[in-house]
Amino acid sequence: MTSAPTNPVDVPPYQIQNLITGASESGLVTSEVRCAQALGSEIYVGFANGELVRFSLQADDPNKLESYTVLSRQTLPNDKAVDEIVLLPCISRALILSDNQIHFFTIPSLDGVVIKPIRHVVTFAVDHQHLRRPAASPSTPTHLLEAVEFTVIKRNALSMYALREKLFYLKEIPLPQGASLARRTGQSLCIAGRTEYQIIDLEKASMFDIIPISQALEPPQFPIKPSITVIDTNEFLILSYTGMSTLGLFITSNGDPVRGTLQWPQHPESVCYDYPYITSLLPNGTIEVHAIETQNIVQVIPAPVPSSDIESIQRKKLIPSLQGYLVPSAEKSAKMRTVPVNLRRERFDI
Repeated sequence: MTSAPTNPVDVPPYQIQNLITGASESGLVTSEVRCAQALGSEIYVGFANGELVRFSLQADDPNKLESYTVLSRQTLPNDKAVDEIVLLPCISRALILSDNQIHFFTIPSLDGVVIKPIRHVVTFAVDHQHLRRPAASPSTPTHLLEAVEFTVIKRNALSMYALREKLFYLKEIPLPQGASLARRTGQSLCIAGRTEYQIIDLEKASMFDIIPISQALEPPQFPIKPSITVIDTNEFLILSYTGMSTLGLFITSNGDPVRGTLQWPQHPESVCYDYPYITSLLPNGTIEVHAIETQNIVQVIPAPVPSSDIESIQRKKLIPSLQGYLVPSAEKSAKMRTVPVNLRRERFDI
């Protein structure tokens, strides 16, 4: 099934551009890319062999196009896959999930922080309001910065932490059924349980169900991945499979519906929010862009054309970059090329 814009815009909001070519090829690492994050002129990539590589945008030669090149690398303990990277520019830290443990690093250098890893982690959620805080000034001591709060989901409980120059344990709330996915904004935590989406008030330690992850009458023939996206300080977007299509529901932290409803012909692999657009990656490699205010499809980016280059035809995931990142510009490089200039000498009589 293919998609087409229901209300296309004159200038499409997005375009595809390669930032790093052959990240898994020899000379770098010989392992599969598992996750990535970008901030400013830095891109951090996690691999299946436990390697964490920092790429930086270099412009050493004015005659060549700027490109991302390897600046440093780290290997996590036990060579286990890097499952998730979360950047905290407001305190110059990165949280790295690997082998059910959260490791702590500084950014941009990726130096290790002397904090014992948090173990037995199923998933975790940093307060989205803290993720959007601006980068810290290099001159500000870490102990003077506001702490970043996050919630760790374990098998039968959730634990709350605050991170600054040290890690502070806050409290624990029982969660007998566990959860596979979580997103947090303020004191509201939206989770995907075994069959239902649920919202937890972290302050009151109360929880209620929202809607099933799958509403299909018969068991689906493929795994239905839950999806939760923070939209605002009091709003989430959750996806529910109906058996024929997938619905995107906007809800408040009280469980009340807001806005309209999104719909996809296939269950999305991943969803990102970048106001005023909701961008989704479908299983066939197509990227759909919805306008959040009207819920109309405003752009469809077709799946890559198959070729001999396997890496080029696989779109695995969409990842939001809340603080933005730099993209090399071929147009800028063309305009900045050196050109010969003839100097004309004139003689003036005084």
